[in-house]
Amino acid sequence: MVSQSEQVDDFRTVFRHHPAGVALITATVEDQPVGLILSSLSSLAIDPMAVSFSLAKSTGRAGAILRAESCLVHFLGPDQIDLAREFAAGDGRHFTDDQGWTTAPTGEPLLAEAPAVFRVRPVGTVPVGPATLVAAEVDEVTASPEMLAGDLPRLLYVDRTFYLRPGGTPGSPTPDEA
Repeated sequence: MVSQSEQVDDFRTVFRHHPAGVALITATVEDQPVGLILSSLSSLAIDPMAVSFSLAKSTGRAGAILRAESCLVHFLGPDQIDLAREFAAGDGRHFTDDQGWTTAPTGEPLLAEAPAVFRVRPVGTVPVGPATLVAAEVDEVTASPEMLAGDLPRLLYVDRTFYLRPGGTPGSPTPDEA
């Protein structure tokens, strides 16, 4: 019989090797910008438009996102790998002038060069151990023609590494060497 500890290790390993899309969620909380990388973003419903994502804890940047009234979900492009790495690291550079940030009319930090951005409003949460599953309605969708056509390379995250998969073509992801 496999022990609980071995089951937990296997669970982590399976998900570490499961590819996930890369999105950056941002908000303004207590007059401060906050953001972090999401690899758990999923469509939830079409009517109303809604997404779900999970946050591993309820403190720090994740806790701030949980307190936000609205957030922006940025779908990152191939030229934003370095930005993804910065926000994936707790001690990375966040919201620096050279990263291209502006402020959305609704007050959230906006990365205007992102191929797509959803403005979302959390409508429900479910605590699961130290994590929280969030359901959020999508109030606005902005997307570039390249994103809508599927022509952009996809940014994926697998085993703590960012990968690019060519847009519009089937095949295996290529590790990012940048």
